[in-house]
Amino acid sequence: MAKRPKPVRDRIVDGAVALAEERRWRDVGLGDIAERSGVSLSQLHREFGSTAAIVAEIMRRTDEAVVAGRDPSSDGEPAHDRVLDALLRRFDALAPMKSALASIMRDMPADPMGLLCLAPRFYRSMGWTLESAGIGTSGLAGRLRVKGVSAIYAAAFRVWLRDDSKDLTKTMAFLDKRLSQGERFAALLPFGIVDSRPRADTNR
Repeated sequence: MAKRPKPVRDRIVDGAVALAEERRWRDVGLGDIAERSGVSLSQLHREFGSTAAIVAEIMRRTDEAVVAGRDPSSDGEPAHDRVLDALLRRFDALAPMKSALASIMRDMPADPMGLLCLAPRFYRSMGWTLESAGIGTSGLAGRLRVKGVSAIYAAAFRVWLRDDSKDLTKTMAFLDKRLSQGERFAALLPFGIVDSRPRADTNR
């Protein structure tokens, strides 16, 4: 039985990641991605409007992995531990693309419009990460939580890119420290940002 070909979007993302592993992201054009992916430029255009849109798709797929990987048995754990676990799930999902992401992140600052377009996607990703940990993201308190965890994750991402340990010891220690600092700071604010409630069991 013949193997079913990958969907076009999957082939495009795979092609972009492969090229980012081989060269600087700034040197990867849409035509290069189409050629590597085995699709026409018009097919690529129908799926993605820019290289930044492909990066956004990687972020969206990572969100899916984070949400799908939630362990219901951890629902009674402290919020700190649940958020730490959710952030580590993001890094686990991104691990196969680590060298490609290093190339992309090195060159993204040279594309301010691309960064601007990715900002809303990034905050949505952080929102889903918190929600997967049972932390609410609605209202003023929720928005502040998203902003806070976004800053922590962005800093941890740079640590992760340099972390060559198998169990992500450096990344985990960094996240644990920054989350604890963030909780202490948030506890001083009047908006009820710290959500220390155990997560409700949604599987009953």
